[in-house]
Amino acid sequence: MSLSSALEPVKPAYRKIAKRNYSVLPGFSLSLGYTLFYLCLIVILPISAVFIRASELSWPEFWEIVTAPRVMASYKLTFGASLAAAAINAVFGLMLAWALVRYTFPGKRVVDALIDLPFALPTAVAGIALTALYAQNGWIGQYLEGVFGIKVAYTPLGVLVALIFIGVPFVVRTVQPVLEDLETELEEAAASLGARRWQSFYYVVLPVLTPALLTGFALAFARAVGEYGSVIFIAGNMPMVSEITPLIIITKLEQFDYLGATAVAAVMLVVSFLLLLLINGLQAWTAKRTGRSR
Repeated sequence: MSLSSALEPVKPAYRKIAKRNYSVLPGFSLSLGYTLFYLCLIVILPISAVFIRASELSWPEFWEIVTAPRVMASYKLTFGASLAAAAINAVFGLMLAWALVRYTFPGKRVVDALIDLPFALPTAVAGIALTALYAQNGWIGQYLEGVFGIKVAYTPLGVLVALIFIGVPFVVRTVQPVLEDLETELEEAAASLGARRWQSFYYVVLPVLTPALLTGFALAFARAVGEYGSVIFIAGNMPMVSEITPLIIITKLEQFDYLGATAVAAVMLVVSFLLLLLINGLQAWTAKRTGRSR
Protein backbone atom coordinates (compact mmCIF):
# COMPACT_ATOMS: atom_id res chain seq x y z
CA MET A 1 0.00 0.00 0.00
CA SER A 2 1.37 3.42 -0.95
CA LEU A 3 1.76 6.29 1.49
CA SER A 4 -0.77 8.46 -0.31
CA SER A 5 -3.43 5.76 -0.19
CA ALA A 6 -2.72 5.18 3.49
CA LEU A 7 -3.28 8.88 4.27
CA GLU A 8 -6.44 9.12 2.19
CA PRO A 9 -8.87 8.49 5.11
CA VAL A 10 -7.40 11.28 7.25
CA LYS A 11 -7.32 13.97 4.54
CA PRO A 12 -10.86 15.33 5.20
CA ALA A 13 -10.14 15.71 8.91
CA TYR A 14 -6.80 17.35 8.12
CA ARG A 15 -8.50 19.82 5.79
CA LYS A 16 -10.99 20.76 8.53
CA ILE A 17 -8.20 21.30 11.06
CA ALA A 18 -6.15 23.33 8.58
CA LYS A 19 -9.16 25.45 7.66
CA ARG A 20 -9.93 26.06 11.32
CA ASN A 21 -6.33 26.85 12.32
CA TYR A 22 -5.59 29.15 9.40
CA SER A 23 -8.80 31.17 9.41
CA VAL A 24 -8.40 34.79 8.38
CA LEU A 25 -10.16 35.92 11.56
CA PRO A 26 -9.34 33.60 14.46
CA GLY A 27 -12.16 33.47 16.97
CA PHE A 28 -14.62 34.91 14.46
CA SER A 29 -17.71 33.42 16.10
CA LEU A 30 -16.82 34.81 19.53
CA SER A 31 -15.85 38.21 18.08
CA LEU A 32 -19.05 38.43 16.05
CA GLY A 33 -21.18 37.43 19.03
CA TYR A 34 -19.53 40.00 21.29
CA THR A 35 -19.86 42.69 18.62
CA LEU A 36 -23.55 42.05 18.08
CA PHE A 37 -24.22 41.90 21.82
CA TYR A 38 -22.38 45.17 22.43
CA LEU A 39 -24.10 46.85 19.46
CA CYS A 40 -27.53 45.75 20.64
CA LEU A 41 -26.89 46.79 24.24
CA ILE A 42 -25.38 50.21 23.54
CA VAL A 43 -27.00 51.32 20.27
CA ILE A 44 -29.98 49.30 19.07
CA LEU A 45 -31.74 48.84 22.43
CA PRO A 46 -31.88 52.57 23.39
CA ILE A 47 -32.94 53.56 19.87
CA SER A 48 -35.60 50.84 19.80
CA ALA A 49 -36.90 52.02 23.17
CA VAL A 50 -37.60 55.47 21.69
CA PHE A 51 -39.68 54.06 18.84
CA ILE A 52 -41.42 51.52 21.09
CA ARG A 53 -42.40 54.24 23.56
CA ALA A 54 -43.50 56.57 20.76
CA SER A 55 -45.64 53.78 19.30
CA GLU A 56 -47.89 54.03 22.37
CA LEU A 57 -49.32 57.15 20.76
CA SER A 58 -51.94 56.90 18.07
CA TRP A 59 -51.03 58.37 14.70
CA PRO A 60 -53.23 61.51 15.16
CA GLU A 61 -51.69 62.11 18.60
CA PHE A 62 -48.18 61.56 17.27
CA TRP A 63 -48.77 63.88 14.33
CA GLU A 64 -50.27 66.56 16.58
CA ILE A 65 -47.21 66.51 18.83
CA VAL A 66 -44.53 66.57 16.15
CA THR A 67 -46.31 69.24 14.07
CA ALA A 68 -47.22 71.62 16.91
CA PRO A 69 -46.37 75.25 16.06
CA ARG A 70 -43.68 75.46 18.74
CA VAL A 71 -42.07 72.21 17.60
CA MET A 72 -42.24 73.22 13.94
CA ALA A 73 -40.55 76.51 14.78
CA SER A 74 -37.77 74.56 16.50
CA TYR A 75 -37.40 72.31 13.42
CA LYS A 76 -37.08 75.36 11.22
CA LEU A 77 -34.42 76.93 13.42
CA THR A 78 -32.49 73.70 14.06
CA PHE A 79 -32.32 72.47 10.48
CA GLY A 80 -32.10 75.92 8.91
CA ALA A 81 -29.28 77.09 11.17
CA SER A 82 -27.52 73.73 10.80
CA LEU A 83 -27.67 73.95 7.03
CA ALA A 84 -26.42 77.53 6.99
CA ALA A 85 -23.61 76.74 9.45
CA ALA A 86 -22.50 73.72 7.42
CA ALA A 87 -22.46 75.79 4.23
CA ILE A 88 -20.38 78.53 5.87
CA ASN A 89 -18.02 75.93 7.31
CA ALA A 90 -17.65 74.32 3.87
CA VAL A 91 -16.34 77.60 2.46
CA PHE A 92 -14.14 78.76 5.29
CA GLY A 93 -13.09 75.24 6.29
CA LEU A 94 -11.75 74.79 2.76
CA MET A 95 -9.81 78.05 3.13
CA LEU A 96 -8.35 76.93 6.46
CA ALA A 97 -7.34 73.54 5.07
CA TRP A 98 -5.79 75.20 2.02
CA ALA A 99 -3.75 77.59 4.17
CA LEU A 100 -2.55 74.81 6.48
CA VAL A 101 -1.49 72.53 3.62
CA ARG A 102 -0.13 74.93 1.00
CA TYR A 103 1.56 77.64 3.05
CA THR A 104 4.13 77.94 5.80
CA PHE A 105 3.70 80.75 8.31
CA PRO A 106 4.61 81.50 11.94
CA GLY A 107 2.33 79.74 14.39
CA LYS A 108 1.12 77.21 11.85
CA ARG A 109 1.25 74.33 14.34
CA VAL A 110 -0.69 76.37 16.89
CA VAL A 111 -3.42 77.14 14.34
CA ASP A 112 -3.51 73.48 13.32
CA ALA A 113 -3.97 72.47 16.96
CA LEU A 114 -6.67 75.09 17.55
CA ILE A 115 -8.76 73.55 14.77
CA ASP A 116 -9.44 70.58 17.06
CA LEU A 117 -10.39 72.75 20.05
CA PRO A 118 -14.16 72.35 19.52
CA PHE A 119 -13.63 68.58 19.73
CA ALA A 120 -11.90 68.75 23.12
CA LEU A 121 -13.75 71.69 24.66
CA PRO A 122 -16.88 70.82 26.66
CA THR A 123 -19.90 72.16 24.85
CA ALA A 124 -21.18 74.01 27.91
CA VAL A 125 -17.85 75.81 28.24
CA ALA A 126 -18.01 76.74 24.56
CA GLY A 127 -21.52 78.10 25.01
CA ILE A 128 -20.56 80.21 28.03
CA ALA A 129 -17.48 81.56 26.24
CA LEU A 130 -19.44 82.49 23.12
CA THR A 131 -22.13 84.15 25.20
CA ALA A 132 -19.52 86.19 27.07
CA LEU A 133 -18.01 87.30 23.77
CA TYR A 134 -21.20 88.16 21.89
CA ALA A 135 -23.44 89.44 24.69
CA GLN A 136 -24.47 93.08 24.72
CA ASN A 137 -21.57 93.95 27.03
CA GLY A 138 -19.18 91.33 25.62
CA TRP A 139 -15.84 92.00 23.96
CA ILE A 140 -17.26 91.58 20.46
CA GLY A 141 -20.98 91.96 21.04
CA GLN A 142 -20.76 95.51 22.36
CA TYR A 143 -19.19 96.71 19.11
CA LEU A 144 -21.47 94.68 16.85
CA GLU A 145 -24.58 95.99 18.55
CA GLY A 146 -23.31 99.48 19.35
CA VAL A 147 -21.73 100.25 15.96
CA PHE A 148 -23.56 98.03 13.46
CA GLY A 149 -26.78 97.35 15.36
CA ILE A 150 -26.29 93.57 15.10
CA LYS A 151 -27.43 91.59 18.11
CA VAL A 152 -25.90 88.11 18.27
CA ALA A 153 -26.47 86.67 21.73
CA TYR A 154 -30.00 85.45 22.57
CA THR A 155 -31.07 85.47 18.90
CA PRO A 156 -31.12 82.89 16.07
CA LEU A 157 -27.88 84.49 14.90
CA GLY A 158 -26.27 83.32 18.14
CA VAL A 159 -27.40 79.77 17.38
CA LEU A 160 -25.72 80.05 13.98
CA VAL A 161 -22.47 81.26 15.55
CA ALA A 162 -22.41 78.35 18.00
CA LEU A 163 -23.07 75.81 15.25
CA ILE A 164 -20.31 77.26 13.10
CA PHE A 165 -17.91 76.97 16.02
CA ILE A 166 -18.58 73.29 16.67
CA GLY A 167 -18.75 72.30 12.98
CA VAL A 168 -15.63 73.77 11.39
CA PRO A 169 -13.21 70.96 12.44
CA PHE A 170 -15.24 68.38 10.51
CA VAL A 171 -14.70 70.17 7.21
CA VAL A 172 -11.03 70.96 7.81
CA ARG A 173 -10.08 67.44 8.92
CA THR A 174 -11.99 65.88 6.04
CA VAL A 175 -10.52 68.06 3.30
CA GLN A 176 -6.98 68.36 4.68
CA PRO A 177 -5.80 64.75 4.01
CA VAL A 178 -7.13 64.82 0.44
CA LEU A 179 -5.45 68.15 -0.21
CA GLU A 180 -2.16 66.84 1.19
CA ASP A 181 -2.27 63.86 -1.20
CA LEU A 182 -3.08 66.03 -4.21
CA GLU A 183 -0.06 66.33 -6.49
CA THR A 184 0.95 69.90 -7.27
CA GLU A 185 2.23 68.73 -10.66
CA LEU A 186 -1.36 68.81 -11.91
CA GLU A 187 -1.64 72.51 -11.14
CA GLU A 188 1.78 73.16 -12.65
CA ALA A 189 0.73 71.37 -15.83
CA ALA A 190 -2.43 73.47 -16.01
CA ALA A 191 -0.37 76.64 -15.50
CA SER A 192 2.04 75.60 -18.26
CA LEU A 193 -0.94 75.29 -20.60
CA GLY A 194 -1.93 78.89 -19.86
CA ALA A 195 -4.52 78.39 -17.12
CA ARG A 196 -4.85 81.11 -14.51
CA ARG A 197 -4.74 80.31 -10.82
CA TRP A 198 -8.51 80.41 -10.38
CA GLN A 199 -8.93 78.22 -13.46
CA SER A 200 -6.44 75.68 -12.08
CA PHE A 201 -8.31 75.63 -8.80
CA TYR A 202 -11.78 75.39 -10.35
CA TYR A 203 -11.05 72.82 -13.04
CA VAL A 204 -8.21 70.80 -11.49
CA VAL A 205 -8.30 71.02 -7.68
CA LEU A 206 -11.98 71.51 -6.86
CA PRO A 207 -13.27 68.37 -8.66
CA VAL A 208 -10.87 66.26 -6.59
CA LEU A 209 -11.83 68.00 -3.34
CA THR A 210 -15.59 68.02 -3.96
CA PRO A 211 -16.34 64.53 -2.52
CA ALA A 212 -14.36 65.24 0.66
CA LEU A 213 -15.88 68.70 0.91
CA LEU A 214 -19.39 67.29 0.65
CA THR A 215 -18.57 64.67 3.27
CA GLY A 216 -17.29 67.37 5.64
CA PHE A 217 -20.43 69.40 4.94
CA ALA A 218 -22.65 66.42 5.81
CA LEU A 219 -20.70 65.67 8.99
CA ALA A 220 -20.88 69.31 10.12
CA PHE A 221 -24.60 69.40 9.36
CA ALA A 222 -25.28 66.17 11.27
CA ARG A 223 -23.25 67.41 14.24
CA ALA A 224 -25.09 70.74 14.29
CA VAL A 225 -28.55 69.13 14.21
CA GLY A 226 -27.92 67.33 17.50
CA GLU A 227 -25.98 70.10 19.26
CA TYR A 228 -27.31 71.20 22.65
CA GLY A 229 -24.73 72.34 25.20
CA SER A 230 -23.07 75.17 23.27
CA VAL A 231 -26.38 76.50 21.93
CA ILE A 232 -28.64 76.84 24.97
CA PHE A 233 -26.46 79.50 26.60
CA ILE A 234 -26.23 81.82 23.61
CA ALA A 235 -29.65 81.14 22.08
CA GLY A 236 -31.82 82.71 24.77
CA ASN A 237 -34.26 79.79 24.34
CA MET A 238 -37.28 81.93 23.53
CA PRO A 239 -40.19 79.80 22.24
CA MET A 240 -40.97 80.32 18.55
CA VAL A 241 -37.83 82.46 18.19
CA SER A 242 -34.58 80.88 19.37
CA GLU A 243 -35.60 77.48 20.75
CA ILE A 244 -33.90 74.43 19.22
CA THR A 245 -35.42 70.96 18.94
CA PRO A 246 -33.11 69.24 21.48
CA LEU A 247 -34.26 71.83 24.03
CA ILE A 248 -37.89 70.97 23.21
CA ILE A 249 -37.13 67.35 24.09
CA ILE A 250 -35.47 68.31 27.38
CA THR A 251 -38.35 70.62 28.25
CA LYS A 252 -40.92 67.87 27.68
CA LEU A 253 -38.90 65.49 29.84
CA GLU A 254 -38.76 68.04 32.65
CA GLN A 255 -42.55 68.36 32.39
CA PHE A 256 -42.87 64.54 32.60
CA ASP A 257 -44.29 64.46 29.06
CA TYR A 258 -42.32 61.36 28.15
CA LEU A 259 -44.52 60.38 25.20
CA GLY A 260 -44.20 63.84 23.69
CA ALA A 261 -40.43 63.82 24.19
CA THR A 262 -40.04 60.40 22.58
CA ALA A 263 -42.24 61.44 19.65
CA VAL A 264 -40.04 64.42 18.85
CA ALA A 265 -36.93 62.33 19.50
CA ALA A 266 -38.18 59.70 17.03
CA VAL A 267 -38.41 62.36 14.32
CA MET A 268 -34.86 63.49 15.08
CA LEU A 269 -33.63 59.88 15.01
CA VAL A 270 -35.13 59.30 11.58
CA VAL A 271 -33.49 62.44 10.26
CA SER A 272 -30.17 61.45 11.84
CA PHE A 273 -30.40 57.99 10.24
CA LEU A 274 -31.01 59.54 6.83
CA LEU A 275 -28.01 61.80 7.38
CA LEU A 276 -25.92 58.75 8.29
CA LEU A 277 -26.87 57.09 5.01
CA LEU A 278 -25.95 60.26 3.16
CA ILE A 279 -22.59 60.47 4.92
CA ASN A 280 -21.77 56.83 4.12
CA GLY A 281 -22.70 57.39 0.49
CA LEU A 282 -20.49 60.45 0.28
CA GLN A 283 -17.60 58.61 1.92
CA ALA A 284 -17.96 55.77 -0.59
CA TRP A 285 -17.98 58.31 -3.40
CA THR A 286 -14.88 59.94 -1.95
CA ALA A 287 -13.09 56.60 -1.80
CA LYS A 288 -14.03 55.86 -5.39
CA ARG A 289 -12.96 59.26 -6.68
CA THR A 290 -9.63 59.24 -4.85
CA GLY A 291 -8.89 55.60 -5.63
CA ARG A 292 -9.01 54.44 -2.01
CA SER A 293 -10.73 51.14 -1.46
CA ARG A 294 -12.96 50.80 1.60
